[in-house]
Amino acid sequence: MSAPVVPSYASGVSDVPLLGDTIGDNFDRTAAAQPDVEALVEVQTGRRWTYGQLREEIDTVALGLVAAGLGKGDRVGIWAPNLAEWTLVQYATAKIGVVLVNINPSYRTHELEYVLNQAGIAVLVAAVSFKTSDYAGMIEQVRPNCPALRRVILIGTPGWDELVAAGVGGDRAALAERQSALSPDDPINIQYTSGTTGFPKGATLSHHNILNNGYFVGRICGYTPADRVCIPVPFYHCFGMVMGNLGCTTNGATMVIPGPGFDPKATLHAVASERCTSLYGVPTMFIAELNDPDFGNYDLSSLRTGIMAGSPCPVEVMKQVVDRMGMTEVTICYGMTETSPVSTQTRADDSLELRVSSVGQVHPHVEVKVVDPESGLTLPRGEPGELCTRGYSVMLGYWNEPDKTAEAIDAARWMHTGDIGIMDSEGYVNITGRIKDMVIRGGENIYPREIEEFLYTHPDVLDAQVIGVPDAKYGEELCAWVTVREGAEPLTAESVRAFATGKLAHYKIPRYVVVVDEFPMTVTGKVRKVEMREKSVGLLDLGEAAAVRNA
Repeated sequence: MSAPVVPSYASGVSDVPLLGDTIGDNFDRTAAAQPDVEALVEVQTGRRWTYGQLREEIDTVALGLVAAGLGKGDRVGIWAPNLAEWTLVQYATAKIGVVLVNINPSYRTHELEYVLNQAGIAVLVAAVSFKTSDYAGMIEQVRPNCPALRRVILIGTPGWDELVAAGVGGDRAALAERQSALSPDDPINIQYTSGTTGFPKGATLSHHNILNNGYFVGRICGYTPADRVCIPVPFYHCFGMVMGNLGCTTNGATMVIPGPGFDPKATLHAVASERCTSLYGVPTMFIAELNDPDFGNYDLSSLRTGIMAGSPCPVEVMKQVVDRMGMTEVTICYGMTETSPVSTQTRADDSLELRVSSVGQVHPHVEVKVVDPESGLTLPRGEPGELCTRGYSVMLGYWNEPDKTAEAIDAARWMHTGDIGIMDSEGYVNITGRIKDMVIRGGENIYPREIEEFLYTHPDVLDAQVIGVPDAKYGEELCAWVTVREGAEPLTAESVRAFATGKLAHYKIPRYVVVVDEFPMTVTGKVRKVEMREKSVGLLDLGEAAAVRNA
């Protein structure tokens, strides 16, 4: 008699209940329990806050936003790198029920204008500039086309000071009243994911979604008030604001901001000087830190854990993170913005082999399954199919896009990830590819269709197909295959880059351009992107990068 078939389904059984409160109430409870524990450190400026001090400043910013005429359900955009003010605005908006809209610091005018209008942002909090981005200038450029935007507050200018001043004398009792009128199921955050049809979609997340996800990520890392978490990953992304900030505050740990943008030296300095016990990053960040010429001069002995996520983790990198950085309890997380983000995570007691060959087991209070993409039926363990996830973590939907929401979340509330996964006999999941053609470049999710739509605006391009090709540093890089108009000027990667600069975020600009007469097609007329990837490895001499082994 043959053994019964075990389905590729797992549910996260837990004796720890979900949190049933709002972000503001949860933060206040942590602050009341440990007012003198350090809550936030901004290493670059030396600014630091205890939980008691941070609560006072968050309340002040919240009352400043109330004085600006904002209330429950209004949208406030934040467009800035990792600054303490980002964290203040994150918790202040949550306290008054204002929906925080995260705007990618790499966006240019085209993307900024779309998000401001699609979310109906009333107030935009932004940095003046960062690296090569003149935020203030770009805002002024698009502002006439954004009718809902009534106020812009630039961090570090009199505008920010006015916001704080307006909140200083605010009514704390009235703030508490507003806070008590909020539900954990209210939308509180919109995060834009690259769109498959040319524009990003706004994943709408509730208090309940992100508060609990941060809490359980932190619990699996073993966080207590003694932990200090170095967060070089961007706040605009779930990795920074949920796994980072909320992971800390729900467990009473300290948030450490090493700098506004990722810098390996600044990160290593922050870990050493602040005695961080945990460090976050995508694989490219850890590679940069390990290869820093001064790596040996930093005392990293305080590290014990951390999270590597965002894109596949090369096996050798993971081994070095454990051996050379001392992160013996480092974990791998898998998820997506639409699921708050984490659905699976390795545990501290998992073997190194499991931590480099899988993305772990299902998260507490979450369900995952692997299904046949055609029939939707759950497959036996060991067979590849589409990974689906369900539970408290699944987003409310895409902002004002019910049709796109219905495409992603089925009638039984399963989120279809578009990723190809395999679940083994112990419930460990391995991600082997993507059903959708998404490219993950250094932790950034990029949908080729968005880039293709943009390339069609180039006067010499007839048709364009964008694929991901192997890259030793970023995991994947963008490669555009294009057909050009007869008599057109020769098209090169340099000329395409020049055309896209200032219009597309830098990470969305193809590194490689291959000019062809036609694309490889199936009998039914579909472009064979798999074949294009295989050919590109040879054409671009990427065999070495393609040979890198990933988890």
